[in-house]
Amino acid sequence: MPSRLDAVVIGSGPNGLAAAVELARGGAEVLVLESAPTIGGGTRTAELTLPGFLHDVCSAAHPLGILSPYLRTLPLAEHGLRWIQPTASVAHPLDGETAVILRRSLDATADALRPDAAAYRRLMRPLLRHPHELLAEVLGPAHLPRHPLLLAGFGVPALLPATVLGRTWFRGERARALLAGCAAHSILPLTRPVSAAIGLLFLITAHVETWPIAQGGSAAITRALAGHLISLGGRIETGTQVGALADLPPSRVVLFDTSPDQVATIGSPVLSRGYVERLRHFRYGPGIFKIDWALDGPIPWTDPACLESATVHVGGTLDEIAASEAAVWHGRVSDRPYMIVVQPSLFDSSRAPAGKHTGWAYCHVPAGSTLDLTDVLERQVERFAPGFRDRILARHVMNTAALEQYNANYVGGAITGGVTDLGQLFTRPAVRANPYSTPNPDVFICSASTPPGGGVHGMCGYYAARAALRRLATAAV
Repeated sequence: MPSRLDAVVIGSGPNGLAAAVELARGGAEVLVLESAPTIGGGTRTAELTLPGFLHDVCSAAHPLGILSPYLRTLPLAEHGLRWIQPTASVAHPLDGETAVILRRSLDATADALRPDAAAYRRLMRPLLRHPHELLAEVLGPAHLPRHPLLLAGFGVPALLPATVLGRTWFRGERARALLAGCAAHSILPLTRPVSAAIGLLFLITAHVETWPIAQGGSAAITRALAGHLISLGGRIETGTQVGALADLPPSRVVLFDTSPDQVATIGSPVLSRGYVERLRHFRYGPGIFKIDWALDGPIPWTDPACLESATVHVGGTLDEIAASEAAVWHGRVSDRPYMIVVQPSLFDSSRAPAGKHTGWAYCHVPAGSTLDLTDVLERQVERFAPGFRDRILARHVMNTAALEQYNANYVGGAITGGVTDLGQLFTRPAVRANPYSTPNPDVFICSASTPPGGGVHGMCGYYAARAALRRLATAAV
């Protein structure tokens, strides 16, 4: 190792590894430091319940992974990443009728949204004319758009609250529920502006590529990124706790794949007092309560069509989902919470012993909540899958405290890097022309607390690395 590295990346989540890869591709000598015994951040897989049952500790389905404008440029398949794509992206069960199924085909999806087939086509078709260009515009910092008309076509409805878009654009509950289930990934009250943006974004992704899981578990994404980094000459060290800048080896630049709180604590000696104060006021938002199940069979959904997708949005109608998400922001949890359920073993036999299955689910909760919502979540699944509890062999639960202990980036159990409302959409973690930079020209932030925010897409890491490479080039002159 040289006496002075070009770059050190603190944290080995998808953004930290993506940043390291881009730095290495730019010719930088880069080292990734990870405090845990294993790398991965939000993309780890482990036997959380019983031997032979592989569970994704955090992220499980990856619509933005397969479509990431950056990850798509990397030879991750050469390092073992295999995407498994079910026949549908999302199933959304409803009481007393067939489930809504979000399919890659726009027409097939629309035809099932009676009486809103034509309205759904009118909303989505313009957004699907150049989807990759649109995703590249959306998944990044504020900038002068390359495709302004395309971005404007997305931005007008995206700025709306999801409830407003759903109730004004659609007449029926099926289309409204589909939008609400996607929009609730934002972890915002659906009555707030820009909550529709996440809903539209996920609908777009589903009509471009069916939402995948990673063969063998989300850790395969980590292994592929790490393998590519090492092939480029990068290095990774685990079990290395960084509590102060003095803990780092000498380097020209440092990138933090951490929460703003950790940047403020570790970097305070070299950052301005005002900037540190702004980092301390960063809003993380609600957390989650998560369960992993070892199952004796598939989840027995009332509508078998729910078995066509790895991802199921459980929550009922738009009104129910909106009420559930609003409750979280008022310090409460609904008796019928909105849940994201993933059933990977239906499509990846490596996840469980023969004839057995795995289930993964979470709901949103107030930050720091220590409530045990096991019964609440399992009753909500039973609502649409009677007999589900009879198939549970074992369970593993994580409340907000357990999540933050697992990963210090998940402050209060928040998994998306911070609130993505109008106040923090592009100005995260603080108001700066380049959100990845800090007042110290040699210190950068590459975590999900920068644009475009949460998700396994690596875009935060990519943009931070580009900024750091510009600094390295300037300093070398």
